[in-house]
Amino acid sequence: MFRELRVPLNPDAGAAAAVNHKFDFYNRNVVYINRSVLNEIINHCREDLPYEACGLLSGQHGRNEMMWKIRSTEKSPTSFAMDMKQVSAALSGMKKLSQTMTGMYHSHPSAAPLPSRDDIRNFHDPAAAYFIISFANRNTSVKCFKIIDHKAFQVKFEVIR
Repeated sequence: MFRELRVPLNPDAGAAAAVNHKFDFYNRNVVYINRSVLNEIINHCREDLPYEACGLLSGQHGRNEMMWKIRSTEKSPTSFAMDMKQVSAALSGMKKLSQTMTGMYHSHPSAAPLPSRDDIRNFHDPAAAYFIISFANRNTSVKCFKIIDHKAFQVKFEVIR
């Protein structure tokens, strides 16, 4: 059994009230992502600096095997909004490949890789992985979360292949 650990975040930075660091979600405590996909995500996010970048992930059996760049309709260093036409096209592409959406990602150009209140409020798929790529202090860091019932749970991710 996992013990919930609530860590208060800085509300002035727009961060969530708490991030729960341990959870048991259908006994799946590790998210899997292909090395090439993670590299593509980081490159996409780096290319869009100083603005936030975003995209979707897909695969089979819950593994993040493919990334789908989605244009943000906001050119902002602190927020993003996915272009819904591109989201629809990506979902159609996933279906054609017999894949499902397994996650999404976005970047924080200068903030820590923690979900903001808006991230938590706007993400509604508890089965999907939620990757945040941060370039704060010129370092690249990646964290993964599951967002369930408007709470963010940090999860381990394993890079495969």
